[in-house]
Amino acid sequence: SPLLSSPPPSTTAPADMKKFFEDVKKDIKFKSAGPGKKLTDDSSSRPPPVRSAPPPQRRPGPNEGAQMAGAAALARVEQLQRPRPLTSQDAIRIQVKKELEAEAAATAVEGKPTAGEGSRLPAKEGPAALSVTGVFFTCPLTGATLAKSERETHIKEAILMRFAEDPVEASIMMIHTFNKDRERVKSGIDIITKYIDNICKHPEEEKYRKIKVHNKVFQEKLRSLDGSREFLQAVGFESQILPVEGKDDGEEFLVLPEGALSGLEELQGRLSRLQAGGPVRAQLDRQPQVYRPSPLASRFDLPLDFYNLTAEELKREQQLKSEVVERNAMLRTKAMRERDEQRERRKYSYCLLRVRLPDGHLLQGTFLAGERVSALYRFVRDSLLDDWQPFELVAPGGQRLQEHQDPAQDPPLNECNLAPAAVLSLCWDAAVQADIEAAGAQNHSVLKPELMQNARTLS
Repeated sequence: SPLLSSPPPSTTAPADMKKFFEDVKKDIKFKSAGPGKKLTDDSSSRPPPVRSAPPPQRRPGPNEGAQMAGAAALARVEQLQRPRPLTSQDAIRIQVKKELEAEAAATAVEGKPTAGEGSRLPAKEGPAALSVTGVFFTCPLTGATLAKSERETHIKEAILMRFAEDPVEASIMMIHTFNKDRERVKSGIDIITKYIDNICKHPEEEKYRKIKVHNKVFQEKLRSLDGSREFLQAVGFESQILPVEGKDDGEEFLVLPEGALSGLEELQGRLSRLQAGGPVRAQLDRQPQVYRPSPLASRFDLPLDFYNLTAEELKREQQLKSEVVERNAMLRTKAMRERDEQRERRKYSYCLLRVRLPDGHLLQGTFLAGERVSALYRFVRDSLLDDWQPFELVAPGGQRLQEHQDPAQDPPLNECNLAPAAVLSLCWDAAVQADIEAAGAQNHSVLKPELMQNARTLS
């Protein structure tokens, strides 16, 4: 614009100067209003004007006050990053946290073992330095030692092999062992009982000696019950195709021959064996092991077999352990604590227990988490050289475990906070021990020789 490009002459009067600046303002306003248009033009056909963004303005530097505030903020950040000294309240909080870990059966904090007696540690990944290599069982039919994953298949094979020797016994085992639904087993045995009872009550009536295989009751109650047909055939029933009215090919029946009626008493005895039978279960192998006196008695590294969780679930449990400890640090009611303890107990299927003897040796054995305290007493008593000598077992924390013959007063091991692992102490009856010492009959060996000769050192 000529107005902007030419400077005002130095001889301009004040009135002219005022008019000059007013013209400059009008010119700037006119240019900022955009391009002009005629009154006859259609405004909707033209695109809206595009205004250019104003040039960025240079940001002024911080003043002295802002610089002081920034320096103070940096100092606070640096102070937060430095570890602050522990106060007495911090020490108390840490101690409470450790105690709550022990109460909740927390077995590790960031992979470091606790130092308390009876402490419980989670299983490590890999087989190295495990307290036991796994959970093992003994087959009652063959005596074979089985891994946890092998027991069911092995027992089924052993039962099937038993058919060559005693088909009646094998079929009874098959019914009770192969079928997991106990209600279905009971219902099937009731039907077989009805068949045999009718024969014994009415031996002269042929219809009771014939069982129609395609009968609705047989199909619903016995067809899918493993071992039921094998039992009927083992006690004398034979498969026959008999004519049926309205059918050309006949149907299959299980028929008890007339000659078998002379042995009805034996038939009733076999039925009684079926009714009294039960499933064949592999027995837990305690894997008794003696260890020499060691400060590592309370250190446990357990395989995954001891847990009721999969490997993935167990890993997640370990990751959440810090959250559990924080939750336990809060005030909770007794009912809340008991509910959490019950949930914790369900995680473990087995427990590994070590009993420290008066001479310092350790007797180790594997137990079902739900086994009773009396089972632990029997295990220890069977391992002692003098099994007649009365003793008492003391659990971690000084809890004295009592041996009860009444199951109602005999608590499970997991309810005594002994799962998944713990160290107990054996204490002799003081009066009896004093009499033994007075008689000079003290035996330096506590356990049986066959156990002591296999003693190991904990590492």
